[in-house]
Amino acid sequence: MIMPKESITRESVVAALTDLRDPETGRSIVQMEQVPDVGVRENCVEVTLGLTTWASLLWSETRAEAENLLRSKLPPGTEIDVHVREHHRPPEKIGEIGLTAKSVVAVGSGKGGVGKSTIAASLAYGLKNGGAKVGLMDADVYGPSIPHLLGASERPYLENNRLQPVTKDGLRVMSMGFLVPPGEAVVWRGPMLHGAITQFLRDTEWGALDFLIIDMPPGTGDIALTLSQLLPLTGAVVVCTPQDVALLDAVKAIAMFRKVHIPLLGMVENMSYFICPDCGHRYDIFGSGGAQRRAAELEVPFLGEVPINIGIRERGDAGKTAGNFDDEQAAPFFRDICYRLVRQISSAHKAEPPLPTLTVL
Repeated sequence: MIMPKESITRESVVAALTDLRDPETGRSIVQMEQVPDVGVRENCVEVTLGLTTWASLLWSETRAEAENLLRSKLPPGTEIDVHVREHHRPPEKIGEIGLTAKSVVAVGSGKGGVGKSTIAASLAYGLKNGGAKVGLMDADVYGPSIPHLLGASERPYLENNRLQPVTKDGLRVMSMGFLVPPGEAVVWRGPMLHGAITQFLRDTEWGALDFLIIDMPPGTGDIALTLSQLLPLTGAVVVCTPQDVALLDAVKAIAMFRKVHIPLLGMVENMSYFICPDCGHRYDIFGSGGAQRRAAELEVPFLGEVPINIGIRERGDAGKTAGNFDDEQAAPFFRDICYRLVRQISSAHKAEPPLPTLTVL
């Protein structure tokens, strides 16, 4: 006896996608009304998913996940075609300062000289290149290096009593380096420092951001405490180099973030090794794999490593850090770190979807 072939309906397709989670919110993509189009024709199914620019680095992964779900739940032999288009979901205001950003990520280190600002700038570029709307704030008031790394020298200006950030390569950027003449030192005590960071966050016209990357000052000063009081940070990334003395300071930075209740999103090991361009031999100048081992010990995700690369240094000195993503040797490392960062935040949202902000009238 030949059994009739199971028919496919729009309802059965939508039901098959119920378990698919939106990378940004962690909720069912069906529940969030992010399946705008479903087409069924004989044994062919065509689906359009709506995903936000926040999740732009995860679009391909989510599309593949949707295809696998449909194949597992629809009749064998069904032809499946999944498309992705942008789903517009503006960020809600967060914290008392009313910042409109979906995720705020602090990039810190236990000590200076480990390449923290280079990693922060490269994270911002990587997220922006993927399609996200990104701001970059230099919170290292005493030693602002972001303007130099980006090759930006414009001055922010006031408009309607709001600071207009400098726009560079599609990034919205704010730094004390734009406001203080080159070579002039900032000599401030804690309260003035707190005031400057507050102004950068509260009085800057950041616009609607998917991500705000904050380049922290090195060490374990009070900027982390200030930030934790001003707004709910998504989490922190700690940058270090492989040698033991740097790892000791990185552990202190991790302890600091945990003490002020800022989640740890991961560790990045910079200057991991050097590949000789002449002979191709690898040299572990500062040791090898120290950050990855310490991250495992401390139960902190490891986001990746970046080797010593002459081009990265030259581009940073020349104000062309954006070029790190045009370098076929350096770009894969930065892209992997950016992808793992967004995936780490997305996984946390899926495990415990954040509650929507309620506006009190």
